[in-house]
Amino acid sequence: MASHRIETYCQRLAFPIGALIFSRGINFLVTAGRLDPIPYFRRHTRGDWGDVTAQQWEANSSALQSGAPLESHYVIHPGLAIRIITDAGRSVTAIVLPSED
Repeated sequence: MASHRIETYCQRLAFPIGALIFSRGINFLVTAGRLDPIPYFRRHTRGDWGDVTAQQWEANSSALQSGAPLESHYVIHPGLAIRIITDAGRSVTAIVLPSED
């Protein structure tokens, strides 16, 4: 049953995600119970780029066709935002804090 749900979810992805990696800061917040990045990750994988400029939204939409990197930005609450980046080769998707650039 669980594998069916995973397969169904993977069919709805807008692009391959590769390995999912949490930065040190994200891992700390998740471990401390202060952040659940998965809803934002799901938005990213479905082409909802979050709180980005119209220019970045269009760049990501074009990158779906060209294979360029994809980048989303989500404001969780004042003082906490995350970035989600999928590399050009679609082999890695990283969730990071903006301060970890």
